[in-house]
Amino acid sequence: MSNLVQDPWLYYRLKDNSIRQLPLSAIANPDVMDFALPRADFYGAAYQFAIGLLQTCCSPEEEEDWHDWYESPPSEQALTEAFDKAAHAFNLFGEGPLFMQDLDPLDGASTQNINTLLIETPGDNTLKNNVDHFIKRGKAAALSPDMAALALFTLQINAPAGGVGYRTGLRGGGPLTTLLLPNDESPSLWRKLWLNVCIEPQVSDAQLQGGQIFPWLESTKVSKGKGAEVLSKDVHFLTHFWAMPRRIRLQPEESAGTCSLTGHQCEVLVKSFATTNYGNNYAGSWWHPLTHYRSNPKKPNEDNLSSKGQPGGIQYKQWHALCFANADEGNHPARVIREFYDIKMDYVDLQPRLWAFGFDMDNMKARGWYDSQFPIFLLDEAKRADVIHDLNYSIQLALEFSSMMRMQIKEALFDRPKDIKADLAQHVLCYWQNTERDFFTVAEAICIQGELQSEDAKRWFYRALNAVLDIFDEVVLSISMDNQAITRKIAARQKLTAWLHGKKTSKEFKQRYNIKTENKEAHADDV
Repeated sequence: MSNLVQDPWLYYRLKDNSIRQLPLSAIANPDVMDFALPRADFYGAAYQFAIGLLQTCCSPEEEEDWHDWYESPPSEQALTEAFDKAAHAFNLFGEGPLFMQDLDPLDGASTQNINTLLIETPGDNTLKNNVDHFIKRGKAAALSPDMAALALFTLQINAPAGGVGYRTGLRGGGPLTTLLLPNDESPSLWRKLWLNVCIEPQVSDAQLQGGQIFPWLESTKVSKGKGAEVLSKDVHFLTHFWAMPRRIRLQPEESAGTCSLTGHQCEVLVKSFATTNYGNNYAGSWWHPLTHYRSNPKKPNEDNLSSKGQPGGIQYKQWHALCFANADEGNHPARVIREFYDIKMDYVDLQPRLWAFGFDMDNMKARGWYDSQFPIFLLDEAKRADVIHDLNYSIQLALEFSSMMRMQIKEALFDRPKDIKADLAQHVLCYWQNTERDFFTVAEAICIQGELQSEDAKRWFYRALNAVLDIFDEVVLSISMDNQAITRKIAARQKLTAWLHGKKTSKEFKQRYNIKTENKEAHADDV
């Protein structure tokens, strides 16, 4: 394999569940159902690679163009010819330019083991202190060319802080990616990809020859001094898909062996790469079409911020922000989501799902990888504006309930809770997971009816409340305890129950939705 848009390199799962290595044009084959890759981050990167390539070589200029290909994909031959326009930018090895690699051969640069291309690889300090307990060093000593290409692309689109001059990705380190997925029973890979291609003017062949789109076609803008930042106004829109913050040259070796990730035998392996710092420094505001952003409504001149993975994963408390634009809150869903609501929803008879995924990074350290899917409700613009406040109120109720639950669990478990730094995140996560189905039941009712009606509000209120008490009882009351602990735990239980029923959050919610209660906890138990 030497060219990423012409040669077979990615693995695909076909309708008969077989796995085959095929060229990129196979995505137009209706029997190809999905990618088949050994790592979750590679799987997400493969989607972004294919979507970026379709956007670059086959961009639909009108709504009808997009719809035509959604209903009837092009032939594999037609797609091959379209991709060939950019083939010069997708050579992996050779003299260069090389895909996602510095135009300079970096002959004098330092060399690193190929496993450091993988984002979770322990850093130098971790190795020095011998604390690589869960993710061990040296797990990927050699990669096949196809896995090396995916590792390189995954790093460039997610690049975290990497030390002095080692730049972060265009969306910052560890950005969340949000895509739409068809809700059909067995959608083809083509539909999963094309649903996320935006309506944009096509680029000319001449534009594809320059560094405005593929930065590795020209010398890196070395960012050692001030004023060397790369700004969105200076490059083409397609740079969002092909940004290259890290200066890297892979070092392939003609030696037969086994790929550490796939176990496949290869004639060429990549065991190392050359790298140096001060690569392209993407600064200012960017609007990647597959990522949610936040801005400060009170400071419109400040740069926007992409959403990142956070401890606790991607829960429904983030769902409405990822779906619905809200200028008052500075919420900007990914363009692909907004474009579906504004344009594509009128062309397709489907209710897609939202797929959000990404790393949770603590500077250079990968704490985890999160991947969640949520429903998308079909709403026109006016109805979206109507329902967003009720959705916000429903989520805010759960946020405050879960926060109080965490506080009272801590008070129940410890004599001096303020002096203890207890990690209770798993209980809060349990709350979000236990209430997710009920939330989306009420969210669907809100979206269908245009507002949260009293009976639905009442059902949600008590579901959210009972989930708090269930988790508290399981965590606190189900373990053995002495007399002093019993007193403390019962006091915390009483305080929690009183708060859930009587404090401002609950009162306002009940008043807003005209919820009447006759007997506090007994009523909750009935519901």
